Amino acid sequence: MRKKTLATGLASTVLVMGILTGCGANSEDTGNASDKKTTISVWGMGEEAKSIPKIAELFEAENPDIKVEVQTLPWDTAHDKLLTAVASKKGPDVVQMGTTWIPEFANAKALMDLTPHLDKYPGLKQENFYPGSVETGTFEGSYVSAPWYIDTRVLYYRTDLLKEVGYDQAPKTWDEMLDVSKKLAARGEGKYGFSLDVKEQSLAFMLARQNGSKLFDADGKPLFNQPEFVDSVKYMQQFFTDKSAPMDLGIDAIQGFRGEGVSPMFISGPWMVNLIQEQAPELEGKWATAVLPTGKENNFSSLGGANMSVFQFTKNQDASLKFVEFMAKPEIQLKWMELTKSLPSTKEAWNNPVLEDDANYKVFGEQLATAIPMPSTKTFEETAQSFLSSFEKVYRTKGVDIQKEMDEFNKKAESIINK
Repeated sequence: MRKKTLATGLASTVLVMGILTGCGANSEDTGNASDKKTTISVWGMGEEAKSIPKIAELFEAENPDIKVEVQTLPWDTAHDKLLTAVASKKGPDVVQMGTTWIPEFANAKALMDLTPHLDKYPGLKQENFYPGSVETGTFEGSYVSAPWYIDTRVLYYRTDLLKEVGYDQAPKTWDEMLDVSKKLAARGEGKYGFSLDVKEQSLAFMLARQNGSKLFDADGKPLFNQPEFVDSVKYMQQFFTDKSAPMDLGIDAIQGFRGEGVSPMFISGPWMVNLIQEQAPELEGKWATAVLPTGKENNFSSLGGANMSVFQFTKNQDASLKFVEFMAKPEIQLKWMELTKSLPSTKEAWNNPVLEDDANYKVFGEQLATAIPMPSTKTFEETAQSFLSSFEKVYRTKGVDIQKEMDEFNKKAESIINK
């Protein structure tokens, strides 16, 4: 089921406001007058959030007057619970925000603007972070969410198999990517070159930017039926036309990567480094990462991850800001990377030998120089999901008129924006 947007969700969540008890916006100082301790509530998302208490312990050791209570929410229910928190004005003090959610909740005035507090909490200043990650936390000029961890997409490839077809290094251009994919697919029946993830909603927009598309014009109107975008969709479709990308392989990326390398190239994020090392140790020395091939204009990648925001309705502003600043410390971000394999958002952390000396992680640092977030609009996520349906018709329909399909998708996007 498609998740509710803020506009449709607020009305229904008013009915269940009472479920939020003991949350941060209502929390009070505890203890007697001589030994007061402030308790802040932190909401984290997904499996990774189970590691936040370990960081909270370090924070509490430095700040014995503050107690941190962490609540872990599954990603698939977190959005609706945040809707309830906004409707009731009873939620956490600090909340982890997926970068694509920030425009929606910032538009609802649910996230505190950090700008007035930067002199007191200099660790949150924008210059400490990569520009793209700062952009994810900025909405209509307000800096509402501090970068916490980031991810970008790079190319994973089997070095041994590419060498067998004449490539001593990763493909550097779109044309080379098509060429090496066809050569890898020519190894025999059931072999492919590139696993193109048709469920990755940012991929098409990332490639369109590489081809010069602005995605939206200055007035916010979609440009998805213009040549730059249409040609990038044609490029994606070419992998299926050439039969160098599998359509319904039924195995995951690592299964296709290991062994004979059914599909020896794919685009993914930093978490795959650790997964390959753990699940396919026999491939050591036979794979690598590389920055994305360059399109007509650039090799832009997407930039995502998660940020930390202070809930607008907190009664513990200073303690909350202090915690968010603590999470932005380079040494704490490196500790977080150790626990979860998530990449740090602070530039200083990338000078650490842990990242500089690992060839695969170093590539992510290089790609971050040309990584930009998806558009910061409250309807973009719904628009991107709509594209996946349109693209499925493209890659599954022989002889499809891609221009016509993108004309239709552009109309859908306009209706989503204007509703």
